Amino acid sequence: LFTSNTFDVISDDAFMGLPHLEYLFIENNSIKSISRNTFRGLKSLIHLSLANNNLQSLPRDIFKGLDSLTNVDLRGNAFNCDCKLKWLVEWLGSTNATVEDIYCESPPEYKMRKINSLSPKEFDCIITEFEVYQSLPYQSLSVDTFSYMNDEHVVIAQPFTGKCIFLEWDHVEVMFRNYDNITGTSTVVCKPIVIESQLYVIVAQLFGGSHIYKRDIFANKFIKIQDIEILKIRKPNDIETFRIAEDWYFVVADSSKAGFTTVYKWNGNGFYSHQSLHAWYRDTDVEYLEISGKPHLILSSSSQRPVIYQWNKGTNEFVKRFDIQDMEDAYAVKHFKVKEDVYICLTRFIGDSKVMKWGGSAFLDLQRMPSRGSMVFQPLQISNYQYAILGSDYSFTQVYYWDAEKAKFVKFQELNVQAPRSFIHVSIDKRDFLFASSFKGTTLIYKHVIVDLSA
Repeated sequence: LFTSNTFDVISDDAFMGLPHLEYLFIENNSIKSISRNTFRGLKSLIHLSLANNNLQSLPRDIFKGLDSLTNVDLRGNAFNCDCKLKWLVEWLGSTNATVEDIYCESPPEYKMRKINSLSPKEFDCIITEFEVYQSLPYQSLSVDTFSYMNDEHVVIAQPFTGKCIFLEWDHVEVMFRNYDNITGTSTVVCKPIVIESQLYVIVAQLFGGSHIYKRDIFANKFIKIQDIEILKIRKPNDIETFRIAEDWYFVVADSSKAGFTTVYKWNGNGFYSHQSLHAWYRDTDVEYLEISGKPHLILSSSSQRPVIYQWNKGTNEFVKRFDIQDMEDAYAVKHFKVKEDVYICLTRFIGDSKVMKWGGSAFLDLQRMPSRGSMVFQPLQISNYQYAILGSDYSFTQVYYWDAEKAKFVKFQELNVQAPRSFIHVSIDKRDFLFASSFKGTTLIYKHVIVDLSA
């Protein structure tokens, strides 16, 4: 019996050398801290009482090895029912020992809740964050990822050097390294597309025309195989690749007054012009998505509201359906899905960016985000976590997290990226990374970290 004393700490192996001890009462003391290995070696302990102390928590596995335990008394302590106590709730649900009813003292929403009746599901102890993992010493515009030769790669467009930089994962050094590049002029987009195990790269340039390259596996280098019509594609700003039925396509959004946003189709040997969607609209972004199982394109423009096109099976072309109302000056549109629902993130440089939800016949307003100086609002799904990242030229990049209960995004984290233009998720070696391009600074690679606060 250790009752009505004044000690407030019990250290490791406090009862070492007592393997036959059966009853231990440590009651009515001032104990605030108790070690994980306090009771180590008490293999014969039947009854343990820590009643009426100042314990707010108990270390995980404190009862490990106490195989003879049949009764535990923890009454009269001011337990803080946070993630550090989740293990106790799990233990209470699995132990054969009798445990007297105990109650939470804090947090306020759990005060006077019976701990014995809590469920581990009531503890949300998993948190995530993005932490800087690697910095690349150059400015960039577009970032894309692709699988090729049984490995994951990244390609980055460098506008000032005119290069497409290709990165691969170094499994030994555990970092991304440069393995090749395509040199051009004023490169704005490097878009990879793998067709029947053959890698092609569409390189969009502001000057000198845009081209298509092929990866020659025998020469181990990129070879230019095709030029893109310079009369149609004058000032490319975005490229999307997609597949409809068995056919591969890519579409180039052209932002010049005299250019045509154009869809190109693969014919087995190269890409040819399939359909020009419209001219004179100065398109800044194009997004491919499926709505109700049907292929669609959304074009963003500096001269009109975003326009939605739907694929017509009869003509094998896109047909204009409607505009997205009340959304002038949308620089870009990106989509994501939650279960079966389709949402879009619309980016504005001046004014509020928006999240909208498909309502069956139109996209409906869901949420507004202040976004002065934003040119990218990118939804990303990493594991089971849905994020949306809103970049800014004038302030910190805002990362939002999708709250399933509220069915909307909530603020999650700020990232310091100078003039971001694109974000992409790369998963490799059971690690998740976020690539953040920077038009004015260094390109940053963040690691997505998952932390269990109950561990």
